[in-house]
Amino acid sequence: MRAYFSRRYRLSASHRLHSNGLSAEENQAIYGKCNNPHGHGHNYVIEVTVGGQVAAETGMVCNLVDLDECVKREVVGRFDHANLNFDPLFQERVPTTENLCMEVYRLLKAAFDEAEVVRVRIEETSNNFFEYPVDGRRARQGREQTWQNRQ
Repeated sequence: MRAYFSRRYRLSASHRLHSNGLSAEENQAIYGKCNNPHGHGHNYVIEVTVGGQVAAETGMVCNLVDLDECVKREVVGRFDHANLNFDPLFQERVPTTENLCMEVYRLLKAAFDEAEVVRVRIEETSNNFFEYPVDGRRARQGREQTWQNRQ
C-alpha cells in the first residue's frame, strides 16, 4: 500500500528579485517593491511530501527523524537566515519563491532515498504559495477550467 506523509519546516531568508538581463526600469516594472536594492525577507513555511510503501514492521512511509535530519541539513541549514541572492544556486537565476521551490525539491530528491520526495510546497506569505512539481491531473484540470472560463 502506497501512502503519503507531509511535514512542515520553517525558515527565514531574504532576497532581491532582480534580473541582470533586464534594465533597471524593466526590473522595477516587473518586480516592484521586491526589487529593493537592500532586499526584503520572508518567513517561509516549507511543506515536504514523501510517498512510498508502508513498511510492515514500522507502519510508516519513512522515518520522521531521518526526513527531519535531511531537510535540516539540505535546506534549513543552507537557507535559514541567508540572503538567497548569495547562494550559488541563484547566481544565474532570480531567487523567486518559484525557483526556490524547484531547488528545494531537487536538493531533497537527490538526498533522501528512504521514500520518494513527491512534492514541495512553500508558503511565502499568507496569500502566496508555490508547489513543485504540480500533479499533472490538477494542472490539466486548471487548464481545462481556464479554457471553459474563456468560452
